[in-house]
This record gives sequence, C-alpha cells and structure tokens, in this order.
Amino acid sequence: MKHLLTAATIALSLVASGQKLVSKDTFVRINASTPVEDVDAVLNNGVGILNTETNEAVWQLQMQSFTFKRALMQEHFNENYMESALHPKATLKAKIEGVDWKKPATYKGGIKGQMTIHGVTKDVTIPAVITVHADGSVTIESEFKVRTTDYGIKVPTLVVSKVAEVVTVTVKSTLKGA
Repeated sequence: MKHLLTAATIALSLVASGQKLVSKDTFVRINASTPVEDVDAVLNNGVGILNTETNEAVWQLQMQSFTFKRALMQEHFNENYMESALHPKATLKAKIEGVDWKKPATYKGGIKGQMTIHGVTKDVTIPAVITVHADGSVTIESEFKVRTTDYGIKVPTLVVSKVAEVVTVTVKSTLKGA
C-alpha cells in the first residue's frame, strides 16, 4: 500500500497525460568499498514512472530500504551519513531523449535531469542502456558515480579510509503498463 501511494504521488508530478509505465521493484546497488572495507548495499523496491509521450521519468528510493551485509553498517549509513530521518528519500526527475517507445530495440544514451540525495539537488546526466521490449515494457540499466561531497554527505575522518568518497551506483528498472 505504501508503494502504491508513493507511485500515485510520483504520477501526479507528471502533468501530461501520456502512457505511463511503472516500476515498483527497481533494483539499486551502491558500492563505496575501499581496500580496507567492503561497503555494499542493495534495495529492490525503488519506485519509478515513465511517461512515454513526454519522455519524463521519475524514480524515488527510500533510503532506509538499503540493506547491508552487516547491521552496524546499515545503522551508520542511515544515522551518520545519509541522515535518513531528515532525508528519507532520493529522487531522480529526468528526461529521456532519443528513444522510440513504439519500436522494440536497445538504445544507448543519457538520462538528463535533477537528482536529489541528502536534501541536495544537482543537475545530472546519467549514462543508460534503454531496452524497449515487444510487450511495451521498458528496461533501463545504468552504472554511474556519485561523489559524496557533492550531496553534502560527510564521512567522518575516523572512517575515511573505510568508505569511498566516490560511490558506484548500479540501477536496473523495468517499467510496465499499469
């Protein structure tokens, strides 16, 4: 129910009335590993909506949904770094150009928009492989880097050798008709 309400909220932000494709199980992996420490987390419940008439897309993640191998890492991630109580969500509002949504094919390009993490919004261009399937669904895959300092995320000096300043983000989102 919570995900349905979140999806409905995101849908309202897409003002045009084109075909909307939805994902409630977008996969995101973050990796901030260093030679000293394996810092890796995943979530499987990211929400996304794509309007194929306007090429607008929105994704939203609940920061507390990331799971780590060690509970203490997850606690530090939410309390010390991401301050998830203050900044519970990360969002990407974007435009996707150069894709014929009616023609099944694989397209390589960029997603341009604004990403908000930790309460800070930045303009971004994210490389992506976009596959339009014969059934009308769309899969978007990407791997990109995020610099923690760009989003005001502070890594304490005591653990700076254990947490990478540049985080690798891997995403796979399959969006289908509602």
